[in-house]
Amino acid sequence: MEKVTAYINENKQRFLDELFGLIRIPSISSIADHKPDMQRAAEYWKETILKAGATKAEIIATPGNPVVYGEKIIDPSKPTVLVYAHYDVMPVDPIDLWKSPPFEPEIRDEKIFARGADDDKGQSFMHAKAFEAMVQTGQLPCNVKFMIEGEEEIGSPNLEQFCRDHKDMLKADIILVSDTGMIAQDIPSITVGLRGLAYLEVEVTGPNRDLHSGLFGGAVANPINVLSKMIASLTDEENRITIPGFYDKVIELSAEERSEMAKAPFELEEYKKAIDIKEVSGEEGYSTIERTGIRPTLDVCGIWGGYTGEGAKTVLPSKAYAKISMRLVPNQEHEEISELFARHFESIAPNSVKVKVTNLHGGQGYVSPTDTKDYKSASLAYEKTFGKMPIPTRSGGSIPIISTFERVLGTKSILMGFGLESDAIHSPNENYPLFNFYKGLETIPWFYKYFTEDQNA
Repeated sequence: MEKVTAYINENKQRFLDELFGLIRIPSISSIADHKPDMQRAAEYWKETILKAGATKAEIIATPGNPVVYGEKIIDPSKPTVLVYAHYDVMPVDPIDLWKSPPFEPEIRDEKIFARGADDDKGQSFMHAKAFEAMVQTGQLPCNVKFMIEGEEEIGSPNLEQFCRDHKDMLKADIILVSDTGMIAQDIPSITVGLRGLAYLEVEVTGPNRDLHSGLFGGAVANPINVLSKMIASLTDEENRITIPGFYDKVIELSAEERSEMAKAPFELEEYKKAIDIKEVSGEEGYSTIERTGIRPTLDVCGIWGGYTGEGAKTVLPSKAYAKISMRLVPNQEHEEISELFARHFESIAPNSVKVKVTNLHGGQGYVSPTDTKDYKSASLAYEKTFGKMPIPTRSGGSIPIISTFERVLGTKSILMGFGLESDAIHSPNENYPLFNFYKGLETIPWFYKYFTEDQNA
């Protein structure tokens, strides 16, 4: 492993330069105008995998954005690791809050600032370069496959069918993913749980056109007013969700399990200070860590309607819209929750408006055990490079495709994330510390070593 470490140290700047090349491609999957950029990012990944030492890499079309597949099979009898990542990123709005252009990576305070710096270009690129270091030094201990998709940020709508169509090609012993975080730079952790997601858009329509707010206000229902009241009714005074049947399949953790979760380091005052709030909020009876890890939520991610331009325009709008995200816990089926939401939302709408609910995307939650070979190998890898055992944690985020991998491919995933809460993923000024990037590069080869040894034990 000394050769691998030396190779990484000798090529640190080149790795960073090549990562910046990927980041400069504005591969925003949710905006149609960026379709050509999705193809450019896929081509960049194909070349990256080939140059790293893969014997095969190709871009495979889907009904949406393409998937990049690559592999290096050193011995069919040896274990196989399938690396999963995504090359698409979130939109950059509001652009005026960025301190530097989002697709021109800039290093400030020992951090890479750019869209995708962490999620997931920075984290995924660690795997390409760790693979390169192992190949180029003759230290690759097993077979490696890559599956890099371009639709994770919109729910991976085409990846399940891709997996079904290429099941034999994707056969592996474990799926290795870095798209999650760790507690702190001096407190490594492994994500063992993800929440599911149901993401919808609602449309409330009143009159057939915008009306003069003086001539019609008070006589005709205002869709924005109605929508606001409907949304407000979706949670009660204890911040519990009021949709009938919403909690029916939620599994309550035991006192012992909650006690174990509470052992994870967490400073509430630092948490509040970091995001500049006076008090936290959430479902009564649960801690902040529990609210984001083991409890479902409902949040409005966007709301609009009427006139929002400069100056005044006195209109009573015809329509109002909102995008609503529900994070789900294991056992909650996202299709069922979406149906429950739509049924309830339509039932509480007054006759003065019409309601339309559109299901945009969703996915299941995921929980993995901590007594498996892959977890133990990852734990040993973190312990080797950080000098302490990682803490198993449950993330409030969602990677819907992870549960699909187990259901369709029959393969479990290990989530070795190196991001931090302060990295501002999905927000302006997304960043990724250089320390984390290089520490990930250092840690990943040790996972391969221990995983391969464990498999042969």
